Amino acid sequence: MLESGEYASSAELAKAEKVNDSYLSRILRLTLIAPGMTEAILAGRQPSALQLNDLLKPLPSAWERQYSALFDPR
Repeated sequence: MLESGEYASSAELAKAEKVNDSYLSRILRLTLIAPGMTEAILAGRQPSALQLNDLLKPLPSAWERQYSALFDPR
């Protein structure tokens, strides 16, 4: 919807979807998760301790650092 230009901003999209702009921003960040992590989660191969709240927190942009932070936390 944003990519197609249907909405000019995330604020417009949030209003149209009747959700809080802050919530939408957190959800949109899920699109930036490393593809391999997304595949692992969809296949049920994520760490058992991984929760949605972990994914909604700000994550590093580098995929390798995402793996370190979420799939191999020390």
